[in-house]
Amino acid sequence: MHPALNIAVKAALRAGKIINRASNDLDLIKVEVKQANDFVTEVDRKAEAAIIETLRDAYPAYGILAEESGATAAKGSAESDYRWIIDPLDGTTNFIHGLPQYAVSIALAKGSSVEQAVVFDPSRNELFTASKGAGAFLNERRIRVSRRTRLQDSLLGTGFPYRMFDHVDTYLAIFKELTRKTAGQRRPGAAALDLAYVACGRYDGFWEFGLSPWDMAAGALLISEAGGLVSDMRGEAGYLASGNIIAGTPKVFAPLLNLIQERLPESITA
Repeated sequence: MHPALNIAVKAALRAGKIINRASNDLDLIKVEVKQANDFVTEVDRKAEAAIIETLRDAYPAYGILAEESGATAAKGSAESDYRWIIDPLDGTTNFIHGLPQYAVSIALAKGSSVEQAVVFDPSRNELFTASKGAGAFLNERRIRVSRRTRLQDSLLGTGFPYRMFDHVDTYLAIFKELTRKTAGQRRPGAAALDLAYVACGRYDGFWEFGLSPWDMAAGALLISEAGGLVSDMRGEAGYLASGNIIAGTPKVFAPLLNLIQERLPESITA
């Protein structure tokens, strides 16, 4: 295992212990509203602090982009092209309702290229990892995307708009068409896990608008290293910047992308 990936795993497992302990006393957790339908808890913050401490101790010269604390530069005067991208608890709404569908997501990017990825589901003890060029793994077992070749046979993951509703009509039109032309769609509410599920073959594809880099960075590398394809709505690599992502098996990806592109308004360029 790459040394940086090993440290990221250590950080994710440490955060997972914090989350699991807190899940036993959900009624005691303080919940704050960041904006409509967007919540943060003391558990998010404690998990993020534990992750950052672990990563900083090992790699003080690396920058950080984290959901709760935002972007921070490297310690001291050190500078690096490397940056950790962290979501300490993807699926907070699920967590505070006791729905066990949430995860820790940690990625390491060099410039715009993600090179290491960890997605850890603490409730199921499932650890997804990937290093660029070295494959993707679930609990140290090599994983691959599914062998589905037809969109109509595919099970897709997605995410409903819940904070910004500018493109809700577009989303509903695409959702309606895909419901007719696939085996089904699911919206569990944790994008990092959804992407990991594409990587290990539980889903055949995934699409969503309006995500943040920490929702996608680790999961996208998992898919690429598992033999799948990932892009923005133009079929290019700008999903971390645009927040819009499409992913799937090699055969499912193209028809999924084409169907979505045919229904996009001009206001969604990527």
